[in-house]
Amino acid sequence: MRPIPFDHTWPYEKQMGDIYLSTCPYCSEDNILVHLSNAALEKAKEGFKVRANMPCCRKTMIILEADDDYFWTNEKLR
Repeated sequence: MRPIPFDHTWPYEKQMGDIYLSTCPYCSEDNILVHLSNAALEKAKEGFKVRANMPCCRKTMIILEADDDYFWTNEKLR
């Protein structure tokens, strides 16, 4: 399997059990609380495909993988 390019990543932060994006990659809104459960994040860290819904613009980010700092997606975000 080919590695996912870095321009298909987006940073996230986990605070108090919630997952935040500093900026939405689709509409550039600031400080987004992502509707993604901790169980779904753990699945993404295991390599399962997970969907994250952006409440600001109602777009759906498809997360192929996750690590402690980045979501690795199926689309170019940068």
